[in-house]
Amino acid sequence: MAAKPLTKTQTIATIAENTGLTKKDVTQVIDELVQLSYKQAKVGFTIPGLGKLVVQNRAARTGRNPATGETIQIPAKKVLKFRIAKAAKDATGC
Repeated sequence: MAAKPLTKTQTIATIAENTGLTKKDVTQVIDELVQLSYKQAKVGFTIPGLGKLVVQNRAARTGRNPATGETIQIPAKKVLKFRIAKAAKDATGC
């Protein structure tokens, strides 16, 4: 059976236990990190050793409506992507 990902509560508890900080302090740090990443996402936001949030332009393209088979035009748009750092890839073997 495969291991399940940690929940937010489990993540906070693990970080608190490993650092000696309180769960409340760890929660506050994580919340601040998330808010900062939202604000900085348009220009790029890097978490050293983990990865980088970047905005990418997706070109307009032709698609197909799966229900009717009709060809439709999909407009260009900006999307937010997360690029995994090389160190994270190497550490996980991906």
